[in-house]
Amino acid sequence: MGKESALLIGAIIFGLISLLHLIRAILGWEANIGSLQIPIWLSWLAFLVAGGIAIWFYKSR
Repeated sequence: MGKESALLIGAIIFGLISLLHLIRAILGWEANIGSLQIPIWLSWLAFLVAGGIAIWFYKSR
């Protein structure tokens, strides 16, 4: 696997993660780790960060 393939796969993975965080934020899905409830604003932040990484990986090919 070359550098371009690895960056494309990484971009796809981070893009999917970003999309899932966006869906969770829009639909208001609850996320819990044990008794700790993860706030929705954290998914908005994760959407931006993961989306930024996906774009960065894609443009770095």
